[in-house]
Amino acid sequence: MTTLSARAVLLDMDGTLVDSDAVVERLIGEWARRHGLDVDRVVRLSHGRQGHEVMAELLPDRPMEQNHIENRELLARETVETDGIVAIPGAAALLTALADVPHALVTSATLALARARMRAAGLGVPAVAVTADDVTESKPSPEGFLRAARLLGVPGSECVVFEDSRAGVAAGRAAGATVVGVGAASADYGADHVVNDLTDVTVGDDSLSIHLLDR
Repeated sequence: MTTLSARAVLLDMDGTLVDSDAVVERLIGEWARRHGLDVDRVVRLSHGRQGHEVMAELLPDRPMEQNHIENRELLARETVETDGIVAIPGAAALLTALADVPHALVTSATLALARARMRAAGLGVPAVAVTADDVTESKPSPEGFLRAARLLGVPGSECVVFEDSRAGVAAGRAAGATVVGVGAASADYGADHVVNDLTDVTVGDDSLSIHLLDR
């Protein structure tokens, strides 16, 4: 058992609180095939990042405006196509335990998409949420985490971040936070600690300590 002390908790959404893989892989896969791209590579690059940035990386010769147009089209579909979205084990209990602790959602999704996915998973959106609508750069930039920390009145170095993706872990570390990787794969991304899922996380009675079954 590992015990962390923190003044605030910052939570990623997809892959951390919500399992949206089925939807993401289906829609991103359709987009990738339409452009003659390798589906697995596109899905891997998309994890934790804003779609228009990934499109620009994969299709560098086309106008950025086209990336924004196609990303908006994808987001519109993702917001309504929520079949198969479920909560990560332990997510609901953790959010309940954090009710009296400063915490925020930090996601590369838009606010509309975050609300749709959290609702589909049976989870409430935290009162403080930093989304793609609030930042100029997506993860691995630390902008989202640093903004959330400021909104909570806490330095990034006194936050614990829960993340599952390579880009998200890098963003959390760049923000100066202690990063807990969710899922075995996050062990390869440089997370400070790793849990299998959120059932391995409990919040202490003093509301300032987080206990992990660190893997």
